[in-house]
Amino acid sequence: MAQSNASWDDCMQQAATSDIGMRRTSNQDSYAVCPASDLQNWYERGHLFLVADGMGAHAGGELASKLAADGIPHAYYSHRDKSPPDAILSAITETNAQINQRGEASIDYHNMGTTGSVLLLLPQGAVIAHVGDSRVYRLRRDQLEQLTFDHSLVWEMRATGRFSKDVEMASMVPKNVITRSLGPNAHVQVDLEGPLPIESGDTFLLCTDGLTGKVEDEELGALLASLDPEEAVQVLVDLANLRGGPDNITAIVVKVTGHQMTTQVADRASPLAFEPGRRKTFHASQWVLPGLCFLASALMFALQKYFQGALAAGGAILAVLFVLILNWGGTSNGHGRTLQTRGQLGKGPYTSLKCPPSATFATRMEGMAKDLKEAAVEANYSLDLAEFEEFCHLGRESAATKDFADSIRQYTRGISHVMQQLRQRGSQSNDDVTADPF
Repeated sequence: MAQSNASWDDCMQQAATSDIGMRRTSNQDSYAVCPASDLQNWYERGHLFLVADGMGAHAGGELASKLAADGIPHAYYSHRDKSPPDAILSAITETNAQINQRGEASIDYHNMGTTGSVLLLLPQGAVIAHVGDSRVYRLRRDQLEQLTFDHSLVWEMRATGRFSKDVEMASMVPKNVITRSLGPNAHVQVDLEGPLPIESGDTFLLCTDGLTGKVEDEELGALLASLDPEEAVQVLVDLANLRGGPDNITAIVVKVTGHQMTTQVADRASPLAFEPGRRKTFHASQWVLPGLCFLASALMFALQKYFQGALAAGGAILAVLFVLILNWGGTSNGHGRTLQTRGQLGKGPYTSLKCPPSATFATRMEGMAKDLKEAAVEANYSLDLAEFEEFCHLGRESAATKDFADSIRQYTRGISHVMQQLRQRGSQSNDDVTADPF
């Protein structure tokens, strides 16, 4: 996995977390966060973020997701001769083959698989590569968009139009049956989306279905709009766990905060302009003709009998050199890369929902905070609730002034404060907060 020595704090905030949940004995989720190591790598490869949700008996799912989280970034950065979309496509295809080979070689890992959702933030926009039902969202102002198509039985059947008149049938189809994953088969079909223009203030969320199975899109949007990435990833995990936490939960939140990462108008005209290409070099054979012309010209000039021939040979030398110089220059973007243009990839976004921080949602968060406190008191947990009460007081004050984003922020801080104490107790007992009070 690529490591970054550069700081992007002035233009990007990021946070990631992965939680085992309340019911599982192991965490089969994995993730990768690979910001560009320097400005040159940003121009050529961008920032890479990935989530993977493994599946398989024994330790198969855990191994499959780890192979994806380690292998895809490594392979992506090794394909320097390809454009970012082609490189990530090759990386996922190669990693799929590796996971498949490991599964075929051992009965313990047979048919192991994993989802894989990758977000590339490039100078030309956001590019997504996707297999499975782990999701990538973008929040722009108050609009939450799902940029990936769930490769699940429900979504695939809905895409055929079968659910348009039969709501009851739709509710009977299991939501966790996926139709595409990395590993079970030697070959895999990968969805590519983008490039999607990036604006300052855009917030991206990558997550596994352990989150989206328990937290609705409307809630995701309001929380992402109200919280910074560090708080957001923790609150999202806390909410999923408060609602039972039946699965592993992984979330990566990336917020663009500076103009340095926004998509420029020139980049939109040539969406993938930084197409990797080899620097043009002179092959040895290219010097043969001008060399012969030079020798002939020198010989004729020395004999002083074929002056016109010497001039012609000299002219040929200049003409060939001129062509070579043009070929050397090529069409460059100033970073040693050849300019190429590709069209738009994919059909996203697939859902779009307006979900601003609202009085209704602030009230809902207040209710959740109160329910959590009551559940803790009834269970006779010894908790320090003074700070919790202060957060709730600040939440009510902000709601009274119609600052609903801050109200939501204060209530979620109170919830996370209590959940942190319960997690500490959970390290001593596995029986804490396993009910689903919400």
